[in-house]
Amino acid sequence: MTEHSIPFDIAFDFCKQYREKHKVRMFSQCWGCIRFSKGNPEKMCFYKPPSNNGCKLVNQLYEEAINSLLQ
Repeated sequence: MTEHSIPFDIAFDFCKQYREKHKVRMFSQCWGCIRFSKGNPEKMCFYKPPSNNGCKLVNQLYEEAINSLLQ
């Protein structure tokens, strides 16, 4: 879990970026997330107000972005 709060729009953008890059494979975390949320961002794995850090994949992308900005 990330130690930073992720703004909702950024978390959703990282989610879309990850899905576009890695594609959604059947029975993967993204597949389940998309299937059960029916595309509603407020039902997706990353959505965990107020920090929006519920998805390990989004957290990883956000941490990488933060670390690259700090270096």
